[in-house]
Amino acid sequence: MTIENFKQLTLEEKLTEIKYNGEFLGSYDRNGEQNGPKVPGDIFALYEFWVYLSDDEETVIPSRRNPLAT
Repeated sequence: MTIENFKQLTLEEKLTEIKYNGEFLGSYDRNGEQNGPKVPGDIFALYEFWVYLSDDEETVIPSRRNPLAT
């Protein structure tokens, strides 16, 4: 699956992909909107990209860049 295909999935389909095919990499606090508070969540490796999943499982953000890389 490509990142473009993943973006077309429904939220439930995205959560299923993460659950069955994702590799948990660690916790991550994502910057909030408009300098708001950080949003806690987790980073998963999925196929050839990475996915941020908020703790409330309402926000799923795929990325071509690993935000945990130093």
